[in-house]
Amino acid sequence: MLRAPVLLLVFLALVTQVSSNMEGNRMSITRAIGSSAVIPCDLPTQNIKYIHWYKFQEGTIPRRLLYYDVSYSKVVLESGISPGKYHCYEGTDKIYKFVISSLQESDSGVYRCAVWEKHIGWKKIFGKATELIVASPDRDLDKDMSPKPTMFLPSITEIKRDNNGTYLCLLEDFFPHVIKVYWREKRGNKVLPSQEGKTIKTDDTYMKLSWLTVSGNSMDKEHMCIVKHEKNKRGTNQEILFPAVNEVVSSVVTTTKPPNDGLKDRSEKQVPVANSTKACLKDENNTLQLQLMNTSAYYTYLLLLIKSTVYFAIITSCVFRRTGVCGNQKSS
Repeated sequence: MLRAPVLLLVFLALVTQVSSNMEGNRMSITRAIGSSAVIPCDLPTQNIKYIHWYKFQEGTIPRRLLYYDVSYSKVVLESGISPGKYHCYEGTDKIYKFVISSLQESDSGVYRCAVWEKHIGWKKIFGKATELIVASPDRDLDKDMSPKPTMFLPSITEIKRDNNGTYLCLLEDFFPHVIKVYWREKRGNKVLPSQEGKTIKTDDTYMKLSWLTVSGNSMDKEHMCIVKHEKNKRGTNQEILFPAVNEVVSSVVTTTKPPNDGLKDRSEKQVPVANSTKACLKDENNTLQLQLMNTSAYYTYLLLLIKSTVYFAIITSCVFRRTGVCGNQKSS
């Protein structure tokens, strides 16, 4: 049972796409049907004559929607596009913005601006991707859909055996699916190498798991899981603070004081954990209970991942079976 953290990470490596948390810079904009969306261009536009806007959709080639003539403040639409659907203008902040009006679900996709720059020759430079999600009418966009974090601290066994510790940050019940997670030390600015699983859909929301393994001197430092998402409150990044790995170890102490000195006093009132230097762990029995709780949590999410894998295998089997039937019909 004490191998649960290691088993979980091995399983995650097999069934999820492990990648750097800084791999993608795509962010999202969610809007209702019938409304409009404004997407800024993040590229430097000094001495630029034209700004191009493209739409990317899975399974299709990128399509240019329009270009903006900076000198004459003129929008030139591609053929086949109805006037009034798209527009571009320069904002008071000197940033060029792309406007999509009368949104429909078919407008969902990834949008990017582009400009031509001259180096040795001419090269087209694309800006950061912005994914537009046009929500269905039954989606309540006023509901809190920010990521809900759950922290998992390193197990005592892992720390003592491997001389390192793994933080896990589980993010649940968020919408849309576009999310960016990275780690850094509490008082540091450097983004740390970390790993993450695929974003998984659960009913009508999403979940994601990210983890960071620290060792050496880093075990004495607090770390933060930074979560960037469109629906974060007040539009600011969530900063989830994890205690130093060695604090997890030092919090597990043996005391000769009476048991009621921990969680409760003589009047049976709860004492805040923050005021207890014992961290509510008084003897080996409590330590074992804590490890069992962590093990249960790890296995719970392990079962969830196994369930997702089984679903994937079933769907893949059905797809290949259908492909085989179609092939037999063609050969006959």
